Amino acid sequence: MSTRDDALRMRLGRSLKLRDLHTLTVVAELGSMAKAAAFLSITQPAVSQAIADLERFAGIRLLDRGPRGVVLTVAGEAMVARGRQALDTLDLGMRDIAFLTDGGRGIVRVGADMAFIAGGLMADIIADLRGRYPGISVHVFETSMRVSGTEYRELMERGIDVLLGRRSREDIDSELLIEHLMEEELKVVVSSTHPLAMRDGVDWTDLTGESWILAATDSIARTILEDEFRQRGLTVPDAAIATYSMQLRLQLLGTGGYVTVMTEYSYRHGADRWGLHALPLECSQRLPVVIQRLRHRLPTPVVERFLRSARTVILGSSRG
Repeated sequence: MSTRDDALRMRLGRSLKLRDLHTLTVVAELGSMAKAAAFLSITQPAVSQAIADLERFAGIRLLDRGPRGVVLTVAGEAMVARGRQALDTLDLGMRDIAFLTDGGRGIVRVGADMAFIAGGLMADIIADLRGRYPGISVHVFETSMRVSGTEYRELMERGIDVLLGRRSREDIDSELLIEHLMEEELKVVVSSTHPLAMRDGVDWTDLTGESWILAATDSIARTILEDEFRQRGLTVPDAAIATYSMQLRLQLLGTGGYVTVMTEYSYRHGADRWGLHALPLECSQRLPVVIQRLRHRLPTPVVERFLRSARTVILGSSRG
């Protein structure tokens, strides 16, 4: 091992401690050595020593210390970014080993929009997955169908393995593997007891004075609905009720006094249970359903099996 790279690898193996990398990451997230010490259940001098060891190894200051806490230097930001990748790779390796040695057991962590959760799609995917591999556990984290893209934080920070979502973020597309599975139709929905459900013909003009249940203004579905009204020169409806909760939306629809939009899958899943009626109107735009994961993160066997079940359920739904 005479090359410079080999010498660096040997130095890394002998000097760099994963525990110190983890400590730096926690300090960066909490902005305080004292808070990091409490979180890690170690002493503050131990935290300081870990940071000092890393700085001595790197040959440069990683934190700027001040009266309000600590912040990463440019070098510290680089160390934390690569440190997270290293710790994540080790975690994936341990999960691979656990799967191979424990009879096909393991955990997959999935981020999913509430529309997928309450609308039945996640339940169908989990049923397919656990029907084949009952030893797999699925940890589901709720995101929201917003255009701001805040749901990507957990994916980028490796808190989840897969994001079941609607669209990608242009500013991080190069970091993602994006698998486009289907385009889902939006339905304008009321209760089967709503006066509009009793009419033979309904037009968009009939909806301008109705009480609408909509998501907040950064919802993709709401943006599509508003475009339908604008294209016809109609007044865009205000939200009588603004919520991201599908459960609340369904409960309010049951009272018979509201109109909303929901995806075709959610409508089919809840139509009989909640007494829903889809009005004979078509939205010109559809909602994409995509699976997203990090490009440079190899999926574990458990993640591969989840992806297979997701494709089976979603593609089966689009053909149905």
